[in-house]
Amino acid sequence: MNGPALLAVAAPLLFAAGLAAGRLPVRRAVRHGTGPGTPVERATFHTLHTASVAAPPLRAGLTEDAARKAVRRLRPLFGTAALGLTAEDRLLAWDGPGRHHEDAALDRVRQVLDTGRSRTFAVGCADPACPVRWGAVAPLTVDERVLGALVVLGVRESASAVRATEEVARWVSVQLELADLDRTRTGLIEAEIRALRAQISPHFVYNSLAAIASFVRTDPERARELLLEFADFTRYSFRRHGEFTTLAEELRSIEQFLELVRARFGRRLEVTLQIAPEVLPVAVPFLCLQPLVENAVRHGLEESVERSRITIAAQDEGATARIVIEDNGVGMEPDRLRRILRGEDGPATGIGLRNVDERMRQVYGDDHGLVIETGVGAGMKITVRVPKYRPGVRSAPPRTASGST
Repeated sequence: MNGPALLAVAAPLLFAAGLAAGRLPVRRAVRHGTGPGTPVERATFHTLHTASVAAPPLRAGLTEDAARKAVRRLRPLFGTAALGLTAEDRLLAWDGPGRHHEDAALDRVRQVLDTGRSRTFAVGCADPACPVRWGAVAPLTVDERVLGALVVLGVRESASAVRATEEVARWVSVQLELADLDRTRTGLIEAEIRALRAQISPHFVYNSLAAIASFVRTDPERARELLLEFADFTRYSFRRHGEFTTLAEELRSIEQFLELVRARFGRRLEVTLQIAPEVLPVAVPFLCLQPLVENAVRHGLEESVERSRITIAAQDEGATARIVIEDNGVGMEPDRLRRILRGEDGPATGIGLRNVDERMRQVYGDDHGLVIETGVGAGMKITVRVPKYRPGVRSAPPRTASGST
């Protein structure tokens, strides 16, 4: 579930929690001129705003910094004396007075960790100025695991305050679950990229170095150029930062790869680039095109004695960039292709195609998986559609032009 959809689900729960506590500070929205007219509308706006500013810290996971920011922003929803967050039975953050009741609160937290159920408790205090006389503890759970607890301390017990505590604890739990999913997704993508790097054939490395060596005596300048291309290609392929790159950078790496292939096969390889300049800054998943070109080379050159023609085209289609990689190689049976994409044709067969298809679907949705047209002896045409705009990804200056090589 994405951020806006989650907020839409969580906001009514927080709204109910705020009303249950009976202490929503509605005047703040009016003072800034951002709230609608009725009290209910102002309360709704304030709750939505609180949820929106409290969620990002929690998406980093259950850390001291995230907890400190979250409790400071969530406490106004309750109108209670104090609010705390724990990881297991260790207090991460506390906002408000009554910190001297921490030990009593943690005793109840341990009970909640053992049972997974909310608890309320009375707080005795000899200090007449202390506003804390009652507390509630609700579990924070992810995948049925109790990771910690939300602690609310106030003046007096009420059923509505207990319900509010449980609702907000469930909302915090959802944020932590999304953080866990983000980490899992990032780990899977990194593993898939490592798999692609491992796929860089030792034969390709050996053949590239052998081709470079063949020019050392006959054409030293050509050998030097190829060595630089090889160094840049491997540096890009094994870089350790960035889940995304730009189409321009990916195409530059592909050009280096093809230059090394051309050093080996010479005129047997013909490559045509048809790239619209306006799509060069488009963000694409790292190593999403290079495996497709490697596949075209393998089926067009290494499995055929004929002259190989590869066309790489990228066009602007409004909200998306359409990228097509086509070859005139040996192709394959559609049934075999389907088995490859399902991972049923051997662990090492078609790993590049399957990896790219799965990553595109993970990042953009099933509508953005690979579209592949092929047949025995008919070559292969692969179409990729990438949304043009993704915030937070650095654009690169255009470095690739249209033409034939």
